[in-house]
Amino acid sequence: MYHFRTATALSLTALLAACGSDNGSNPTVAAEPNLNLPQLSAASSGTLVNCADLTTRFTFANNTVASAEVVTAGALKLAGKDIPEHCLVKGSMYKRTGSDGKDYAIGYEMRMPKAWNGRFYYQGNGGLDGSVVTAMGNTGGGPVTGALLQGFAVISSDAGHTGAQTTAFGFEAQSRLDYGYQAVGKLTPMAKELIKSAYGRAADRSYIGGCSNGGRHTMVAMARYGDQYDGFLAGAPGYNLPKAAIANLWGAQQYNKLATAGATVVANGSPIPDLSTAFTNAERSYVAGRILAVCDGLDDATDGIVSDVAACQAKFNFDSDVATCTSTRDGKCLTAAQKAVVKGQYAGFTTSAGAMLYNKFWWDAGIAGAGWGTWKFVNSLALDPLAVGTVFRVPPAFIANPATDPLEPMVAQMSATNTTYTESGMSLMTPPNPADLKTLRDRGAKVMVYHGASDPIFSAADTATWYDALNGNNQNVAKQFARFFVVPSMGHCSGGPAVDQFDMLSSLVNWVEKGQAPDSVVATGRGAGNAGGANVEYPAEWNAARTRLLCPYPLVARYATGNIENASSFVCMK
Repeated sequence: MYHFRTATALSLTALLAACGSDNGSNPTVAAEPNLNLPQLSAASSGTLVNCADLTTRFTFANNTVASAEVVTAGALKLAGKDIPEHCLVKGSMYKRTGSDGKDYAIGYEMRMPKAWNGRFYYQGNGGLDGSVVTAMGNTGGGPVTGALLQGFAVISSDAGHTGAQTTAFGFEAQSRLDYGYQAVGKLTPMAKELIKSAYGRAADRSYIGGCSNGGRHTMVAMARYGDQYDGFLAGAPGYNLPKAAIANLWGAQQYNKLATAGATVVANGSPIPDLSTAFTNAERSYVAGRILAVCDGLDDATDGIVSDVAACQAKFNFDSDVATCTSTRDGKCLTAAQKAVVKGQYAGFTTSAGAMLYNKFWWDAGIAGAGWGTWKFVNSLALDPLAVGTVFRVPPAFIANPATDPLEPMVAQMSATNTTYTESGMSLMTPPNPADLKTLRDRGAKVMVYHGASDPIFSAADTATWYDALNGNNQNVAKQFARFFVVPSMGHCSGGPAVDQFDMLSSLVNWVEKGQAPDSVVATGRGAGNAGGANVEYPAEWNAARTRLLCPYPLVARYATGNIENASSFVCMK
């Protein structure tokens, strides 16, 4: 059953909301401030001049080119599409012997298409880095396209350490700094010069993007390297990554108190407590169902998607809308102890002094997703303790018992320094003054950020907090250079019971180079048969290729009229 407003009234309201500013024809609507930002020119195409001789002909300080070879069209594919012919250059920068006696370098690969669109893309990678991920220029969400496929020259790096060093690179001070932000600063000028050598001219426009830690790299670059890039595409940005990691570890400790004693699962080859016994799949599906029962129709369509996230937070009452078990757990209720833990998780980690460390999480139907459980119940004990212990705190040290060790001392250590580690974990990992982006703003650069409403590790509410601060610093019209898109029910970067396949890079290019601000982005479902791979959490009852509008925050995709499966039946409005 679908609910809808009168189409005429809805369309009129949507039109007024979409305008954003008044052209003088409506005297009752005040014109919004104009930041008078410059318009950047469009990139022009080019052709690769050389490839193989780059090993000897290209030189740059502190850089070694190890190989350069032509990759034929179709040797790489993305979402069933052939990647065109390109030049693959592999190399490294700043080779050195670290303070721990180990060899370090910033390893990279750069792929430069024969038929070039005149643009450069820095690919920020996820996790703790440590691997030179294939430089496809992935743009987030389900795989539908990438920068390399679109004709960009793309660089990818390991951020200054190898996979073999991942468990210990945080003990080496310079390696920490490279991972945090310096690898981007060192690689960027080299990559631009390599492009000049390969094409005979510089890139007209430069972009940087990534999801998760790649989104963090991008947001750090917004603050530190705003003069180097014209477009920034940040997905699920862990711009408060140290705080988010310790908050997730705190959550694991709360679930551990309720988990079945002695039950374990294996992660990274070692047993860890089976935290899923504290909040089972059936119980999470039940809670998701209760959220949908209260919030699904708030966007005027009962379709299994909570698009009006803000209204849902106001209307959904976890205490009363979720039943409390009066006897045994049967998947249709939660015990009082479970409710206290789950509610606390969504409210956010608060220290004993009453200070909130991180941020709240939004109630959303994606709580039922398998990816949600993996981050909360497995990665919280298998990944976060390593990062918190050895990369984010001073002095670094392995956490002996992640499920029980006190965390508040670690909170203080994230902001600490000493003579060896002269920058704190918070300093090296997070953007300085993230809500002050005057450098990129004033030169005409643009920002697009997207985040799944059900992201279990980096809170979409935290990203909204950032955007609200940015907006407040820019006369409440930050939308003139930066826009934030919430993806309903999407988990971390992709997945969840969500419509999660979209191309924001093309929208960003059109905004940067043509002045076409993205008033919405169309997202497609990844049901069975999807060329980029099916989303295993995509509800079977949905149309396999359902489309939806992703709207710039705080606007919401609301149903107007027409086929409920089509994005064209929705409008972005408050």
